[in-house]
Amino acid sequence: MWRDADFRRLWVGQTASQFGAQASQVVLPLIAVVSLDAGPGQLGALRAVEQAPILLLSLFAGAWVDRRRSRTVMVLADGGRTLALAAIPTAYLLGVLGLPALLVAALLVGVLSVFFDVAYQASLVRLVARDQLMQGNSALEGSRSAAQIGGPALGGTLVTVFSAPIAIITGAFFFALSSVSIYRIRKHEPLPARPDGPARIWRRIHEGLRFVIGNTSLRAVGLASALYQFSFAALMTAYLLYLPRGLHLSGTAVGLALAAMGPGAVVGSLLAARLPGRLGYGTVLVSSAVLADGVMLFVPALHGSHVVTLPLLMGINFVFGTFSQLVNVTAMAVRQAVTPVGIQGRVVATINFVGMGLTPLGSLLGGYLASMWGLRTSLLITAVALALSPLFMALSPLARLGRALPDEWPHPMRAPRRAPPTPRRIRPRPER
Repeated sequence: MWRDADFRRLWVGQTASQFGAQASQVVLPLIAVVSLDAGPGQLGALRAVEQAPILLLSLFAGAWVDRRRSRTVMVLADGGRTLALAAIPTAYLLGVLGLPALLVAALLVGVLSVFFDVAYQASLVRLVARDQLMQGNSALEGSRSAAQIGGPALGGTLVTVFSAPIAIITGAFFFALSSVSIYRIRKHEPLPARPDGPARIWRRIHEGLRFVIGNTSLRAVGLASALYQFSFAALMTAYLLYLPRGLHLSGTAVGLALAAMGPGAVVGSLLAARLPGRLGYGTVLVSSAVLADGVMLFVPALHGSHVVTLPLLMGINFVFGTFSQLVNVTAMAVRQAVTPVGIQGRVVATINFVGMGLTPLGSLLGGYLASMWGLRTSLLITAVALALSPLFMALSPLARLGRALPDEWPHPMRAPRRAPPTPRRIRPRPER
């Protein structure tokens, strides 16, 4: 697979795009706080504006991407993000940068990120062979994990060295590099077939929803993702309060503890390239989910000196990052294998919508539990809720998957092929 120049170009482009996204997520809030003196409410509005398109546009993005070449969508999305971020230092140098301009830039970046993320997950199926899906996902998710480690650190360092509005050029540079690299992909990607009648967006969205609901594996992936994301959002709300207030860790120590998830995710991506083929996809999904979610049950039991709790926290987060990423990559390969190429974008968007749609409610629940029952108790309750996700997986058809990826599921809206009509025999007429 690595000898394929087109896959290397996709990998370089996706890696650069992830670094740009992670760096901009740090630098944009710092511009608001440092350069524009934004308050907590304004900063919260900025983050909400950037994250809202995930919930509002995912389904529409999936229906739209399925009718376009994924390479074209990715090139245009990263080109647009380059221009949106490059406008910020330009406005700063001209003395016209304000919070409204920053909100517009954040909204544009958030919208284009939704389209890029749907397109790049759909593009792999159109670029590599079926038996290379696990290796391809492992490489792409590994680079995404590396970006989660290096992107924020790079953005924070550049803000320290330069002013925040100038540091945002880093994100624009990475997006431009991604756009150029993906544009150089040479493999011809046929334009998806368009229906004869007028395309209706709601009908195409319904088609994606119906496909996910009708396939047992995808339905299990979507429900397990929703349960996991809801519980994890509640857990992280209590977790981020527990570290500084319950364990009295400094800001640097909290950063080190959370950063341990990143190297674990890289290891999980590497393991995902081989373990499912040796142990079975169902075994890897269930056992990895048990290990990842179960290790978080140890966090409420931590107490004592920082010398003891910090290494233990880093170890717990490393294990969590490793096996969570292993679940993520394996489930992604299963989803790609059972989904026809023409509906990949809508299936990605549907599962993302179902999984991420409950996160705001989970965060609110975590804050409510922490205020009512205390940090340690709320952390234990949310960790137990998180452990229900692997239990659901063990009872679902996912647990029965073997060492080979499942076959592609027939399209629910596709008309079955009709056998050609049997030619009628014509009897010769008797001669007079």
